Amino acid sequence: KNLRDVMVHLYEWHQLLINFVEKNKRGEKTSFLPSPYNWKNYGEMNDNFQINGQKKSLSEITQQLSESHMKVITLIENFSNKELFTKKYFDWTGSTSLGQYFQSSMSSHYEWAYKKIKLHKKTSEL
Repeated sequence: KNLRDVMVHLYEWHQLLINFVEKNKRGEKTSFLPSPYNWKNYGEMNDNFQINGQKKSLSEITQQLSESHMKVITLIENFSNKELFTKKYFDWTGSTSLGQYFQSSMSSHYEWAYKKIKLHKKTSEL
């Protein structure tokens, strides 16, 4: 809906990824999506991120997003290419690779955000 909402969304997906990776690395079996969400209803989770993000200022979420981005970069650097890109390398990634979770939470979401911001700029200039 606005720049802050997009940034909140990116930040929250970073948090999902960080939580998923760190807990599973410690042996705490954790799903990527928190209960009660699943891949059929995660849109509700995204809606809740946006609602909860209304309490944050743009400068606050900008800082948090920058910090979480760096934390994810640091996290990914701790894995080898084999660990990242071999499907089922970790039992907690299901049938996919760990790298797919990073891609989904980072580059795929960044592309989505870029398109949202670009569209907003285009429509606000009219």
